[in-house]
Amino acid sequence: MDITAAPSRTELVRRASELVPLLQKNAIWAEENRRLPEDTIGALTDAGILKMRVPTRYGGYESDMRTVVDVLSELARGDGSTSWTVAVWAISTWMVGLFPDEVQDEIFSTPDVRVSGILSPTAVAVPTEGGFVLNGKWSFNTGSQQSHWNTNAAVRPTPDGGYEPIMVAVPLSDLVVVDDWFTAGLRGSGSVTTVAQDVFVPDARVLPMGPVLGGQHRSVLNAGKPVYSAPFMPTACTTVSAAALGLARAARDAFFERLPGRKITYTAYEDQSQAPITHLQVAEATMKIDEAEFHANRAAGMIDDKGAAGEQWTLEERARVRLDLGAVCLRAKEAVDILNTASGGSSIYTSVPIQRIERDIQTLNLHAIMHPNTNLELYGRVLCGLEPNTHYI
Repeated sequence: MDITAAPSRTELVRRASELVPLLQKNAIWAEENRRLPEDTIGALTDAGILKMRVPTRYGGYESDMRTVVDVLSELARGDGSTSWTVAVWAISTWMVGLFPDEVQDEIFSTPDVRVSGILSPTAVAVPTEGGFVLNGKWSFNTGSQQSHWNTNAAVRPTPDGGYEPIMVAVPLSDLVVVDDWFTAGLRGSGSVTTVAQDVFVPDARVLPMGPVLGGQHRSVLNAGKPVYSAPFMPTACTTVSAAALGLARAARDAFFERLPGRKITYTAYEDQSQAPITHLQVAEATMKIDEAEFHANRAAGMIDDKGAAGEQWTLEERARVRLDLGAVCLRAKEAVDILNTASGGSSIYTSVPIQRIERDIQTLNLHAIMHPNTNLELYGRVLCGLEPNTHYI
């Protein structure tokens, strides 16, 4: 495929911004049907949003992390489920770039391919001639029903009788989908369970997890490229932080859209915008959104700058990206909570976006990788000279 010039960050953000009205319109349908509407996926594809993490030799953009964060946060202004799903597709598509080049040729031969993935190793790969036989299941498999491939974690036996984690690339057609995504938040992400039943995975489509987490890969053609020089966890964490940031911005948009003419019931305030409590609420919420933006941008900037310079990552820098992710989630949730509280009883109707935004941001804050308390503890351990109590750093 001919290599085309990638759109600029400004251009991709503009395209994402133009999609916001469509995403807002489709958000209720996505919640009710627990997946993204096909016209949403078509619009994302036509805008080139799904090419951000595709290698340039396949017609992709290899967009830097600042661009990815800006675009995903803009999508979340329209719908959190859409932003989250695109974030997972972006991470998993980037992951494909770590596999051998012949595997990339296979996966990216599908036009406008969509790749989802799971990092939790909840399947077992047993060696067989030429590869592995895979059995197990993955819950929370975002967007999988509308994806072509999965890059999922599993474990394989080691000679000493133990197991080691691996990543496998599997066509979705090889997996069984269990439609169990009945949740309070991010309902439109379609994060169902997928099951592998005696699925054969050739050797080339298996990566040891250790090197992946350490920033090493088996691709020759992607070696040395700035986009692929960052470790996996900082890349993944910074990508998903954008959805939380965008949801906070969406809450602010939604609040101010309903503010004109609203009164505070059972008070003398006929105009909520005249009440001092409202001034304090919107100011504090905006301050917290600004803080969330700082942490998302700091992490993205470090990934881009270290990749361009070819610098190695220290343990503290890796842990700090986890801290930045937790801080984005925490501050974004605090901002949404303030604005939701200020939105009054009429905001509980499903037609009012703030209640969906509140449920979505709560869901993000419960994610095991995104949980603020977990990430604060991890960074604190490293600062105190202790070993991190996780490999996912």
